[in-house]
Amino acid sequence: MLKKLLAVIAMIAVTGSAFAVDASQVAKSIALKDGSTVYVYKDGKMGMEDKYGRSVYMDPGHVMETKDGKKIIMIGNEIYRVDEMLHGQHKLGG
Repeated sequence: MLKKLLAVIAMIAVTGSAFAVDASQVAKSIALKDGSTVYVYKDGKMGMEDKYGRSVYMDPGHVMETKDGKKIIMIGNEIYRVDEMLHGQHKLGG
């Protein structure tokens, strides 16, 4: 199953609206059918941004559908990494 998932991820073209995201941490961004974006980090873990630009929780193992109809499985849940990438410069006190 893991080999199939990795093969699907490898075949998916890099897409998304994540030009403001620190590209040094993200290996790929994948646009989903519902308008969300999944970020695949270089360590293989994933994080998710909703269509409104907010980091959102997704259960590890959850099956998601890409814009082109392919299925991918959530590995990890890097909500804090996504939040830091998207909004880190806006935090107070740090």
